[in-house]
Amino acid sequence: MTGKLYGLGVGPGDPELLTLKAHRILTTVPVVAYPATADGGSVARAIVAGFLQPTQIEVPIVLPFSPRESAAAGYDRGAAEIAAHLAAGRDVAVLCEGEPMLYGSFMYLLNRLGDRFPTELVPGISSTLAAADVAQVPLTYRQDVLTILPATLDRPLLRDRLAQTDAAVIIKLGRHFEKVRSVLDELGLTGRSLYIERATLPQQQIRTIDQVDPAAVPYWSLILIPSHSQPGA
Repeated sequence: MTGKLYGLGVGPGDPELLTLKAHRILTTVPVVAYPATADGGSVARAIVAGFLQPTQIEVPIVLPFSPRESAAAGYDRGAAEIAAHLAAGRDVAVLCEGEPMLYGSFMYLLNRLGDRFPTELVPGISSTLAAADVAQVPLTYRQDVLTILPATLDRPLLRDRLAQTDAAVIIKLGRHFEKVRSVLDELGLTGRSLYIERATLPQQQIRTIDQVDPAAVPYWSLILIPSHSQPGA
């Protein structure tokens, strides 16, 4: 009898935003896996570090976290190690920042393991929505269309998509900030845009675009472009 694979959404950063279900599974499974950098750092693990048990086996899935390098080999190795635990009858919970099925790292493990082992996903709070909450900015009203865009898109495509939507969230900023800012300037969107860094964490930052130092923008940041519709009842 094989173990069960869990994909746990652990939210945007604040440990108190972990769901009750995710907490129950996290604290009872024998094996916990999570994406990690080569030096062992892991945002997902850091979020839930206070809930981990000393008896649990930990499986870091080492990934390059760089658009210039393929993560396929890292996911292959991680999937193989997780599969060995599952085949031995041990349940495995894989941690995923935010929501597993929204740009989540767990999707790549699901593609490799989901058809071989019983699997359950637990939703998490996405940083795209948490950012709107911490800024107290309504993203959409009534029939507004919301678009989520990676900042890694080519400039023409980014511009076209932004020009066709009512509200947007631009994620994965990092070194792409200046490109995004120039598009916002061109479309006249800069004035209603907000920069949010590490939403829900103690070091959270909420700024207007003109207050941002492009050289200091981390990957874990985003830009909100809220609806310009009139609220009404």
